[in-house]
Amino acid sequence: MKLDFTGKVVLVTGAASGLGKATATAFSAAGASVFLVDVQEGVQAVASELGPKAAGHVADLSQLDKCADIVAAAVARFGQLDVLCNVAGVAWMDHVANVTPQRWHKLIDINLGALFFLSQAALPHLLERNGAIVNVASSAGTQGQAYMVPYSASKAGVIGMTKAMAMEFMHKPVRINAVAPAGMKTPMTAGGVVVPPEGAEMDLIVRYHGFREMAEPESIANMILFAASDAAPNLHGSCLGVDQGQLAG
Repeated sequence: MKLDFTGKVVLVTGAASGLGKATATAFSAAGASVFLVDVQEGVQAVASELGPKAAGHVADLSQLDKCADIVAAAVARFGQLDVLCNVAGVAWMDHVANVTPQRWHKLIDINLGALFFLSQAALPHLLERNGAIVNVASSAGTQGQAYMVPYSASKAGVIGMTKAMAMEFMHKPVRINAVAPAGMKTPMTAGGVVVPPEGAEMDLIVRYHGFREMAEPESIANMILFAASDAAPNLHGSCLGVDQGQLAG
């Protein structure tokens, strides 16, 4: 199935690397103008690679009061907004006893708070364009995962927020969905960012590794494009699991 986003404008967060970069690249290849957002300066280079219909914007999504400014910058650059893809997220593993309020709040703000406030700011524009929101959740949002309590809580929140927002806008011209991957081959995992803490019980961790190989980010990006496309007009309030069969049984 060839998806065409010609004439549409897409905002993608976390777009400097990993799934965000793969998503922005896929939308660009499908004809969209893409506004790439990331805390890393490298987002500008990614936008340059994609060409004149892409623009990079450096922003820290933990600063929730700046979310409206991000959306305004996208609309100012391209004149409209058709799709919001909330991809950016952070993850780490630790014992419950070691989680500090500071680390908790930063993770929750980026993984959940920014999704809400970006959506809040984007919705007036999306309603004008019969647009779509696609949030990136996780299998960790529906399956308890040891040593990832804040992360699991944030992703469960993403799923709940997606469904609740979809209900509130049930009779409006916008579609709101989520995609929930499991392990992916991204810098977050391959770079050793998400590693078991000292003293972790490994038998608890291997329970949610799944049976199949971790996904390439491009395959998850394809699901995000589908959820945002005109090919899925009846998809609303859904969370699409793309988890290599992790939750199958």
